[in-house]
Amino acid sequence: MPKTLDVRGKFCPVPVMETAKAINQVEVGDFLEVLATDPAADPDIRAWAKRTGHEVVKTEKNPDGSVKIVVKRLK
Repeated sequence: MPKTLDVRGKFCPVPVMETAKAINQVEVGDFLEVLATDPAADPDIRAWAKRTGHEVVKTEKNPDGSVKIVVKRLK
């Protein structure tokens, strides 16, 4: 089961900073689900993942206006 990080209601740069911390709490090859409401969270987390060697495998828009970003830890 993936670890879930809930940063709904928080704004840049908090979602990326919290994601960077939380990715270290999952094993290499496992997934971190990030729940966010900040519209910048998806592009920011994608840029962070590319820069740090992780992978955004999926982004889902939820009916409540939030997004779920699934990040795979690659190293």
